[in-house]
Amino acid sequence: MKDDMEQVRCQFPALHQAVHSKPLVYLDSAASAQKPECVIGRVQHFYNQENAAVHRGVHHLSSQATDLMEQTRDKVQRFLNAKQREEIVFVRGATHAINLIANSYGRSQFQAGDEVIITEMEHHANIVPWQMLAKELNITLVIWPIEADGTLDLDHLARLLNEKTSLLAITQVSNVLGTVNPIEEIVQSAKKYDAKVLVDGAQAVMHQAIDVQKLDCDFYLFSGHKLYAPTGVGVLFTKLELLESMPPWEGGGAMIEIVDLMKGTTFHAAPWRFEAGTPNVAGIIGLGAAIDFIESVGFQSIKQHEEQLMHYALEQLSGVPDITIYGPKQRAGVISFTMGSLHAFDVGSFLDKYGVAIRTGHHCAMPLMKHYNVPAMCRASIALYNNKEDIDALVAGLHRIHTLLVA
Repeated sequence: MKDDMEQVRCQFPALHQAVHSKPLVYLDSAASAQKPECVIGRVQHFYNQENAAVHRGVHHLSSQATDLMEQTRDKVQRFLNAKQREEIVFVRGATHAINLIANSYGRSQFQAGDEVIITEMEHHANIVPWQMLAKELNITLVIWPIEADGTLDLDHLARLLNEKTSLLAITQVSNVLGTVNPIEEIVQSAKKYDAKVLVDGAQAVMHQAIDVQKLDCDFYLFSGHKLYAPTGVGVLFTKLELLESMPPWEGGGAMIEIVDLMKGTTFHAAPWRFEAGTPNVAGIIGLGAAIDFIESVGFQSIKQHEEQLMHYALEQLSGVPDITIYGPKQRAGVISFTMGSLHAFDVGSFLDKYGVAIRTGHHCAMPLMKHYNVPAMCRASIALYNNKEDIDALVAGLHRIHTLLVA
């Protein structure tokens, strides 16, 4: 296993560089994952040989680019195990997808007095659009608080759900705590009240296989750049019967059938009516290459490697003086922590001098920072290309910080 994953690591050119004359230790994949050579090369090849506008031209390059984009839609359908390819909408990222649902489905379906449930651990992208919509439509935003161990209590959810609940919007994996939420059970609870469920999978798709039919969620979304794909591309899955009932949110080229200045405009069928303008074709094709890469490694191997590495990291970090680690023991991808009275920015800046890249700040989760009564946290996040040497470098840096700044 170790030799296999080291071969995988070799495919990421960005990892083989020095920062401040130190070997780079990249522990910030929850923010954005590095890209393998196959993805970088695929995007480069597109711009070298295949670049053209899609869905509009009759010439060879345009037809070829269109076919490549639509082939990626098929790959995403299989990757998520969606029933139909038409359930896959290409978006700019997870934030764009949530705003699309809020402004299309939400505006057309919510009525004054309806309730939307979100959790205390959500990323701002799954909070702010619902706050904006609640203010405009006079709907109520209901908060599902976390427990002391950073998990969610399903019994508490049962007390929040009622006939007014229109939507439950929840992250599958917390970007701060690493909490893996029991989505299947949550969806089953929501369905008892005919409430729709939106799942933010941005922090989940790189760590585990996703089956939207098994989850039975109504909406599922993720950003490509956290899945070893280029930035500026993402995916929104929506059950087809819902997607077909939703009005377009953005207008422009590619999403129309007929535009008449006097009679108005008719729109394409789903999903294309939600893909206004020129898409990020290179990014979409790069996403397809990232999916090929992930499937070639295999989620079973990824899961085994990352679980072993997470166990090792938690064990080694527990020996760092003055450290407080937030979240449950069973987690995916991320470890957030503080060190006594030291500010997270100071810890992160010090580690950077030794080539160790972590994330510091509120992680777009200010309500969670308020819950724990801290201004910021440090966050180390792992991916399939990380190894024990990366963890050792992080731990050694934290011990050095304690020696120089605290002791």
